[in-house]
Amino acid sequence: MKVGVISDTHGLLRPEAIAALAGCERIIHAGDIGNAGILEQLAAIAPLHVVRGNNDRGADWAEDLADRLQFDLCGWPVLLVHDIADVPASLDPGVKLVITGHSHKPSIEWRGERLYLNPGSAGRRRFKLPVTLALVEVEVEAGAMEPRIVQLVE
Repeated sequence: MKVGVISDTHGLLRPEAIAALAGCERIIHAGDIGNAGILEQLAAIAPLHVVRGNNDRGADWAEDLADRLQFDLCGWPVLLVHDIADVPASLDPGVKLVITGHSHKPSIEWRGERLYLNPGSAGRRRFKLPVTLALVEVEVEAGAMEPRIVQLVE
């Protein structure tokens, strides 16, 4: 299963992001969405898991979005939060994938058997950070996840 992970769009869903997410069976947005139109465009590609980011707070369209989600992705327990500072210190040991955004810095880090993934920022460039998202191939039979960062613009 191909899963798209995106964050920090801040109201801008680039055509490059839409192209990179084509063929995904699931899309995960780690917050700082920017507006409801972004979610509508992503939902037209694949089913969504979404959390609210700090810049989405106070917006009417985002009031029903959770700050933290736990869900199952093909047998892999996932925790989704916007800011890594909101990951509980006593994290459920069953969680195998932790997805965050907020920093705009893409990161793939295995800590033992747990993957920490930040897709970076797919919206407007911030400082000199790259404009990225992540794709994750989830292989159910093999019990494996293969994440990769996709740079959207030079």
